[in-house]
Amino acid sequence: MKEQIRLLQAEIRADLETIRETYTALYQVSDRLDGEMGIVAGYYLHVLYGLFESLFTRIAATFGNQIADKAQWHSQLLRRMTLDVEDVRPHVISKETFECLEVLRRFRHLFRNAYVLRFDPERLAMAVQSALRLEQLYQRDLEAFLHFLDDLAGEA
Repeated sequence: MKEQIRLLQAEIRADLETIRETYTALYQVSDRLDGEMGIVAGYYLHVLYGLFESLFTRIAATFGNQIADKAQWHSQLLRRMTLDVEDVRPHVISKETFECLEVLRRFRHLFRNAYVLRFDPERLAMAVQSALRLEQLYQRDLEAFLHFLDDLAGEA
């Protein structure tokens, strides 16, 4: 189990670096949300949410939190990351982080299913603002979770 926890920690740290890189790219277009730059910003938001979802999927797999209902899989995975699972793991993200990610999850669904070359500027701006707010929150949450994993690996 110790090796599995250490591997998860390494994967989370690698994901955090990629998330930081994605934020750098998002900042380059976040003040220009019209036309082609809006599509580029939408792409970065899509990637950003995907990185978090991938990270959460690995956490869920490590701790046996599989989701049976495939129709609601994305929203259930995100919601489960807010739960303290007694004798298994603490919550991974706060409610506030969840709210930001929920906005991004919904935007990603729109982005993936859109067949347009423009997005509603207000909706896009709201998603960008949620992403920027998320940047202030996720690091604290995931650092706390990494500390939990350190303690868990020490016990194993």
